[in-house]
Amino acid sequence: MITSQGRRGIQERVRLYTACPPSRLGDARSYLRDIAAVAEWSEACGCTGSLVYADNSLVDPWLVAQAVICRTRTLRPLVAVQPVYMHPYAVAKLVASLAFLHGRAVDLNMVAGGFRNDLRALNDPTPHDQRYARLVEYASLLLQLLRSQAPVTLRGDYYAVHRLTLAPPLPPALAPRVFVSGSSPAGLAAARAIGATAVKYPKRASEEARSDTTDPAAVRLGVITRPDDELAWRTARARFPEDRAGRLTRQLATAVSDSVWHRQLSALSADGPAGPYWLVPFETYQTMCPYLVGSYDVVAAELARYVGLGYRTFLLDVPPSREDLEHTTRAFARALEPLRVTA
Repeated sequence: MITSQGRRGIQERVRLYTACPPSRLGDARSYLRDIAAVAEWSEACGCTGSLVYADNSLVDPWLVAQAVICRTRTLRPLVAVQPVYMHPYAVAKLVASLAFLHGRAVDLNMVAGGFRNDLRALNDPTPHDQRYARLVEYASLLLQLLRSQAPVTLRGDYYAVHRLTLAPPLPPALAPRVFVSGSSPAGLAAARAIGATAVKYPKRASEEARSDTTDPAAVRLGVITRPDDELAWRTARARFPEDRAGRLTRQLATAVSDSVWHRQLSALSADGPAGPYWLVPFETYQTMCPYLVGSYDVVAAELARYVGLGYRTFLLDVPPSREDLEHTTRAFARALEPLRVTA
């Protein structure tokens, strides 16, 4: 188990968010138990928060966020917010209401929506870049409502309100951190306009550009690490076995998505230089992000390179167990040792 000193070291240098299990993986009776377990492991291991997904196939993310809050003391749900699902006032009201009822902060992951079939089902034909323009206006109104002590008036291209007041008001100490997918130029521009943290699906650290410290960025990845390489790779291949049907599903998903990060990851080869970077779980449609696999030292070295490039927030995949998450935090603790990280 990672020591309390190691947890403090992580919390002082980086922010780690796990991910809540999506509801499609469980049944109604077990799902609440699964949410609670991941939330409790995440808090115990020193994570800042836990990402809550949203799409047409999942239960409502705000109900999941409340379940996370009710089972933890400090963990921040990072709720995916899709403009086509609800008005920005409704999101502001939820953030303020959870703060009022529980005294807790909720972070926001602003998503433009990449699966065209989901958007078509909701009669939303808005093109990719225009969705990001809408997202900027949406988030700007949402943040004005959360921050302003006075009534808000806005007449934009997508939303209009007149002297709208948020009640109960949100205490400034519980203001949300805001994230935006930043793999495309439109996404990066949106994050900059909102003042949000851009989320990237990273390449190998050796191929990544330095993160501009004036435009904070986060990376989305999974980690499987153990004391030695052999055990780590054996664990990884057992968890994500090769699956031809999954590869075909990924190809179909790529064909119906206009998401830039989806296309970028799909275009990368899993057969690159030897190292911990592994795309098989993504390529076989078993998860939605790249993985780092290897011993503590090997994974820590790669994580240290990302930190050295300026990345300070990591959005991790769903942890299968507390033990697995403890292995991950151990690698992060090693990555943050003063002699390992280079600016």
